[in-house]
Amino acid sequence: MTTRIDIRTQNIDDIINFCISHNLPKFRGSQIWEWLWLKNVSSFDEMTSISKSIRILLNDNYIITKLKIDGFQKSKDETIKYKIRLHDNLFIETVLIKSRNRLTVCVSSQVGCSLACSFCATGMLKLKRNLTTAEIYDQVYLMKKEAMKSFNRPISNIVFMGMGEPLLNFKSLTESIDLITNEKGLGMSPKRITVSTAGISKMIKKLGDRKVRFNLAISLHSANDIKREKLMDINKKINLLELKEAIKYFYQKTKTRVTYEYILLKNINDTINDAKDLVKLVRDVPSKVNLIEYNKVEGILYEKSNQKNTENFIKYLEEKHVVVNLRRSKGKDIDAACGQLINKSELI
Repeated sequence: MTTRIDIRTQNIDDIINFCISHNLPKFRGSQIWEWLWLKNVSSFDEMTSISKSIRILLNDNYIITKLKIDGFQKSKDETIKYKIRLHDNLFIETVLIKSRNRLTVCVSSQVGCSLACSFCATGMLKLKRNLTTAEIYDQVYLMKKEAMKSFNRPISNIVFMGMGEPLLNFKSLTESIDLITNEKGLGMSPKRITVSTAGISKMIKKLGDRKVRFNLAISLHSANDIKREKLMDINKKINLLELKEAIKYFYQKTKTRVTYEYILLKNINDTINDAKDLVKLVRDVPSKVNLIEYNKVEGILYEKSNQKNTENFIKYLEEKHVVVNLRRSKGKDIDAACGQLINKSELI
């Protein structure tokens, strides 16, 4: 008996070639593709414009794996965190974030994370595996329906800031974004999508070579190598000089303004000297800085910066003409805020 594979691991050419090899017209491949992605069917029987004999043929050779919402929590600020079950009974978390002008879905790219940033709950989990293209896409598709159900409005933005390091799952990341922005997928503008990375320099350059049209955010948190190494283990392998070179390359290729994410930690990275280091770094390319409130994580001793240090930090950046925004946490009462996604039942 033929071992059935997940049909959504196949690209459109694979499906068209399958049809041709079974003496079916080429257009059937495109038709099947639309059922899989635009209409996001869960079974071949739902492909009602395709004959029963073709559906049986597909079912004999392929499977369709789907995500399932296993539970959710709603914050007092209306942020909703979803526990998503994968086909192999692993779990990820996906977050729907409401603000006045936006409805944003925060997407996961891996089950767990290998980078072990010292301030992040997800980093306490072992990396189980990368998500497939379909699993990333399906998070957005599911949240599209949940957005209408809970808020009666569509998703406006997508941020790859959930569990995992997106650029360590490069193929699935870029394929899923291609589908999300395709008119035969979800048809979203790439300018509404932001990919956040801890700084995988080789892959940042690769994004530049692809001339991607989505936004890039750098999870920075210190512009001093010694401090950043303590906060983010990746800095021992990819230091700030290498990261800066990759960011310059990305900007030269795409002309897209870069965002730097910077969590303010009390007495760690919130001094004027830290602000001076940050100003020197961000001047390399057109950019903006998002300062982020630290969200407490059980078992991690960091604290958020006090109001005085935060205000002084912002004032210094503004005096040096750096575009800066202070991001208030959303969903922290349900562990749905930045750095809090952990799948607590899976904590090792």
